[in-house]
Amino acid sequence: MISLPIWKRSSKLRFAWIILLTMPASLQAQKEFASGSIAPVREQWTTFHGDSSGKRFSALTQINRDNIKSLTLAWAFQAHSTTIKATPLMVDGVLYFTVPDHTWAVDAKTGTKIWEYVRPSEGNHIGNRGVAYYKERIYIGTPDAHLVCLDAHDGKKLWEVEVADVKFGYYISLAPQIVKDLVLVGTSGDQADVPHAIHAYNWQTGKQVWQTSTTPLKMGDPGSETWPNEKTMLRGGGAAWMSGTYDPDLNLVYWGSANPHPVLAGPVRKGNNLFTNTILAMDADTGKVKWYFQVNPHDTHDWDAVQTPILFDAPYKGRQRKLLAQASGNGYYFLLDRETGEHLVTAPFVTQDWSKGIDEKGAPIPDPDKEPHSDGALTASAGFGGTDWMSSSYDPQTRCIYVTGREGYSFWYLALDENGLAADHQGGGSLALYSKYYTIAIDYETGKVKWRREAGEGYGFPGILTTAGHLLLTGDLDGNVLALDPADGKALWHKRLGGTMNSTPMTYQVDGRQYLITCVDSVVYAWSLPETN
Repeated sequence: MISLPIWKRSSKLRFAWIILLTMPASLQAQKEFASGSIAPVREQWTTFHGDSSGKRFSALTQINRDNIKSLTLAWAFQAHSTTIKATPLMVDGVLYFTVPDHTWAVDAKTGTKIWEYVRPSEGNHIGNRGVAYYKERIYIGTPDAHLVCLDAHDGKKLWEVEVADVKFGYYISLAPQIVKDLVLVGTSGDQADVPHAIHAYNWQTGKQVWQTSTTPLKMGDPGSETWPNEKTMLRGGGAAWMSGTYDPDLNLVYWGSANPHPVLAGPVRKGNNLFTNTILAMDADTGKVKWYFQVNPHDTHDWDAVQTPILFDAPYKGRQRKLLAQASGNGYYFLLDRETGEHLVTAPFVTQDWSKGIDEKGAPIPDPDKEPHSDGALTASAGFGGTDWMSSSYDPQTRCIYVTGREGYSFWYLALDENGLAADHQGGGSLALYSKYYTIAIDYETGKVKWRREAGEGYGFPGILTTAGHLLLTGDLDGNVLALDPADGKALWHKRLGGTMNSTPMTYQVDGRQYLITCVDSVVYAWSLPETN
């Protein structure tokens, strides 16, 4: 008897083999790089992070490790005299990006301006990190804490709502986030002791659908026991000034919150001060908090936990898990189960000495000797934290989280009045004595640093993009934009533009041609391979 190969024994099996063998490589890549129902980023870049996962990983491969040295400048666009901190979006051949008071639509192939929307405003103009796009509408936050909706075709305003009162120091610096038919924004404002919240608005009308405060609203509410009294709690801070992420399978929105107020005066607000410096998992329809994890209890150094909660599906200790990773401002890397909030890993990714160890919940334990004191305290930690708002990236090919990290030294002092209260809104001051930057690769499963590459000294916010072309795109503080090999950090390509990248690179493809976008100072640079006839 002749034994037939298994694929010849059944017509159904034979059909399945034919489908598998003839499946386009792009479809196989889409399946490989997807996290649940979150499809990988390919031709378009439709959200601040590229998709709702926050991975900042593109499945495009036309520009890759082998040909990156041939990269040339396709076009450049002078946006404004203000530094660009936005990540542009690309939808249907049009780039959308913003700086405070200005929003542009630009042809993605040529860099030609299509329209510009100008809205002068009062308030804090520290920066604007981008727009949201949904159903041919553009949404922007403003320095005076308004949410504005524009027609994506011509930039005409369709509606505008006040999110918070600018008179209390509120503003919006993040890129709004689209979740289902809702537009989500969080409030910024660190110049006054005020509470903060995440707001959800109807995409068509601007009517508020829900609001979730980042601190408890009254004593007796969950988390209120971590504050000394209601007055302190209601002025407790917790700004939500960076965009979150979203898992459509779980219908959960993930958002990081910032420091408590007064930030340096720890004795004024004894306790862990929930839900500041916390990752919140919220029901997308109602805003109800399903679980939380506080990554930095009782913060006294202004090391916010607003960094992107990155979502991906991958093995952990031999079992496939729905994971959430954050490289946080306090210099620690955290890995959680994003369905339950279960803590899996806590590990430092930069050198620092402000913590005495890790508690039973996986959170760092502050060292009282390193907190601000009236006669000062020196820490072997960068003054602005182990990282900041510059975006991290997850590459499923290397199974690494990539982050721009900082190390250095800083000095902290406490300032209280005769009543033992904060002498000003901070309750002290700090000096960043020295900061050195690094591009760091973290093994997602263990938290161990696999490699790191020096990125200069000083102050800046270069974010990170990875691609299926085996590329890591970023910048350094020496005026370079860089393509690194994500496997080992070796430089593959660089251009010295002389300025500082204060945003994150992105990539897209139009009419079969891939472009890389880097924003340096006030200029948008589009890079591509030379066109062939």
